[in-house]
Amino acid sequence: MALQYCENNFFPEKNWYELAACKNLPIDIFFPIGRTGPALKEIQRAKSICQECPVVRECLDYAISTNQESGVWGCTSEDERKNMRRSPHLRYLKSSQAI
Repeated sequence: MALQYCENNFFPEKNWYELAACKNLPIDIFFPIGRTGPALKEIQRAKSICQECPVVRECLDYAISTNQESGVWGCTSEDERKNMRRSPHLRYLKSSQAI
């Protein structure tokens, strides 16, 4: 199954996704099972694709704003995004965007 299959359900603003490096890749690359052991290698594989992506920032913004808890989004793991959500800096950015 390719990530493109999920496009209509998960990507309401398709403009950035049309340019994503992952667009036609199997979705399981970006959703490894677990966070330790063999999953670490899978996470790194997904991140290596993200590093070449022209819309990595938009992807991360989407993941943060829609609270994506699973998978690799915008070159970040589940744990990295969890830490970002807890960051006082991120809370400040969210509140300033609401103005």
